[in-house]
Amino acid sequence: MPSIDFVYPLESARALALAAQNLHGSTGEDSGQSDEELIYKIIARLGCVQIDTIQIVERSQYLVLWSRLGNYRKSNLNRLIYDPNNRRLFEGLQHAACLIPVEDYRYQLPGMHSVKQKHLEPNHWLAKPENQALCRLVYERIKEEGPLRARDFEYDGPKRSGWWDWKPAKNALEYLTARGDLMITDRINFQRVYDLRERVLPRWVVLDQPTVEERDRYWLEQGVKALGICQPMQAAGYSYSTRVRSITQDLIDEGVFVEIKVYICNGSTASFIVHRDNLELLTKATAGEILTRRTTFLSPFDNLFWARGRDEQLWNFRNLLEAYKPAPTREWGYFNMPVLHHDRLIGRIDPKMDRKHARLIVRGFYLEPGVKLEQELIMDLALAFRSFMGFHQAKELVFERDEDARLGARIMAQLY
Repeated sequence: MPSIDFVYPLESARALALAAQNLHGSTGEDSGQSDEELIYKIIARLGCVQIDTIQIVERSQYLVLWSRLGNYRKSNLNRLIYDPNNRRLFEGLQHAACLIPVEDYRYQLPGMHSVKQKHLEPNHWLAKPENQALCRLVYERIKEEGPLRARDFEYDGPKRSGWWDWKPAKNALEYLTARGDLMITDRINFQRVYDLRERVLPRWVVLDQPTVEERDRYWLEQGVKALGICQPMQAAGYSYSTRVRSITQDLIDEGVFVEIKVYICNGSTASFIVHRDNLELLTKATAGEILTRRTTFLSPFDNLFWARGRDEQLWNFRNLLEAYKPAPTREWGYFNMPVLHHDRLIGRIDPKMDRKHARLIVRGFYLEPGVKLEQELIMDLALAFRSFMGFHQAKELVFERDEDARLGARIMAQLY
């Protein structure tokens, strides 16, 4: 058991965090295991992977897997989610809209029960008789006709004004999904296809409902294991729990979480927690036995960044999605992706895929202060870009900014 008086070096914390996220060694391309097996293992290890709609390059859920596995077939991830004969993942709510192992479906049940209870409130959307009737109609149509999309329900009302201003049938579909009557069985052009839960969820999945406390403990344990090392409130990024502090203290008292001290980037020390299942990894990290050799690009929604503020503590780096900021106020770009090189976050790229011309365009490459462009780094970046291009089926790499041209030329010299 670690001594509370021992202060771990920053390098140990970084290595533990990266190893827990499978971002340390080589990718899965040479493992000999099937895509599907590797994909499932990664998502089970992470606990869940966030789904996002932005597709200036591949959508985030696909990028998170690429950063860990290298080139893989997206169709194999889709099979694990949407193939009824192969379904091991489902779309649910945890950190946000996520891909989650079906074994964990039971931990969605307390939240679904809460949704059912809320409809009894007088101001709830379902309090209106017309909405109750709409939900019955939507459910019965799917029951009789099979899987349907929101577009399969006619709408002749006024034009809607915003992203969340859904037509009534879409509201009904989302409500029925939130309460567990429906599930997402497929996506067509990224539009959700809904079906009855009993026709989507594999029959072998256990549906014993845990208590809210059991669910919160499970999610917090899962989060701390997946993060490797974090502070108590940072583990909240893995769940919707509002009781993080009290549950974390209980788990510390029980010896499930172990408190340690770490030197962080500003030279001070800070207290963190490690799941007892990761203590062996911590020992290896401290002994220098975990080799952090990966160079890759990370989605701004990557699980590595779910521990709020840890990027600054351990890497002196602030991950920031700028897609929702006005263009003139962006510093690094619409969908800037952090660059991981060994155990450091060394910069960001602002990529865009020109699918029509099969070109990967780098609209900006921003290195962190003090990063030196040594030959090893150039070669590692070239390999990362080659893999990224292959994943996107890009035939050409273009650096758009004049100030990136020299760096781009050195990288492309290694590619061609």
